[in-house]
Amino acid sequence: MARPASTVFRLSDYRGRQRPVYFNRSELNRLLGLYSRHVSSGEWRDYAIDHTPGRAVFSVYRHTHERPLYAIVKGPPGSDGQSQWIVMSGRQRLAQAGSIDDALGVFATRLRLVQ
Repeated sequence: MARPASTVFRLSDYRGRQRPVYFNRSELNRLLGLYSRHVSSGEWRDYAIDHTPGRAVFSVYRHTHERPLYAIVKGPPGSDGQSQWIVMSGRQRLAQAGSIDDALGVFATRLRLVQ
């Protein structure tokens, strides 16, 4: 019996390709400036930067071995060329904006416990 010929398909040819998203220098300066202000007030202690296909994430922690307090996500550029910014606290979406300044505005209005 003759075996039918096999055809090999590369899955990468059929999957949607998302370009990697990174923080540029000015965005990183904004994020690290916000981080340093909260570190000096004793609220935050650690951060992490992650890159996955289609998004870049800046996470901040109170303690290194806990879940992040906040995650600031930069998404891929839309049809208008602007990246989508989302600020998350756990699974809760705190802000969504088209610019980093608008997204980080959520931290300017946050109330803090005064001791």
